[in-house]
Amino acid sequence: MVIVERHAEELAAGIRTLGLSVSVSQQASLLAYLALLVKWNKAYNLTAVRDPDEMVSRHLLDSLSVAPFVDNLGPRWLDVGSGGGMPGIPLAILFPERQFTLLDSNGKKTRFLTQVKLELKLANVEVIHGRVEAFQPERPLDGIVSRAFSSLADFTDWTRCLGDADTRWLAMKGIHPDDELQALPDDFQREATHVLTVPGCQGERHLLILRRTFSEGP
Repeated sequence: MVIVERHAEELAAGIRTLGLSVSVSQQASLLAYLALLVKWNKAYNLTAVRDPDEMVSRHLLDSLSVAPFVDNLGPRWLDVGSGGGMPGIPLAILFPERQFTLLDSNGKKTRFLTQVKLELKLANVEVIHGRVEAFQPERPLDGIVSRAFSSLADFTDWTRCLGDADTRWLAMKGIHPDDELQALPDDFQREATHVLTVPGCQGERHLLILRRTFSEGP
């Protein structure tokens, strides 16, 4: 099934509901990405969502729902366990002036992400096939985002050395993860929790913004 006019209309309506400014060419890129996702998903199992009619809301609009929080932070971002590219690819399309590293340990998924980067000419995207524990950026990142990647404890444990006191960790979750917050490492604290309203999505969506605390030296 190809991407059809109703998907374009749903995307445009959802963007208006989210209050985002997205150009016509950016919307075309988002739909081109969706078409690639539908095509490659048949062989690569990129997402459990098989129906393109559900992908606009559950993938594109869900990824874009965190855009205002990304916009408030710096230019260097890591999408951990990017999988099929959510939220990294939609955010990279929306923010061409920011740099996004998409990291995943699954080779099929990183091959797909590389194809998306090439076909959509996303010069601000870097794709890395590997484990996050082995990733070593040249300098601390401004933001680290995950979507259905792991528990908050694992997310922060595996990425704690990639940021500093100015870095923010953005964890996209479904229901509010009370138990996971209880298990948050001692050097991390929750800065904010936002309830996300995603057009067309049923069920709860939350964004947790975390920061790392550093003890004062002697």
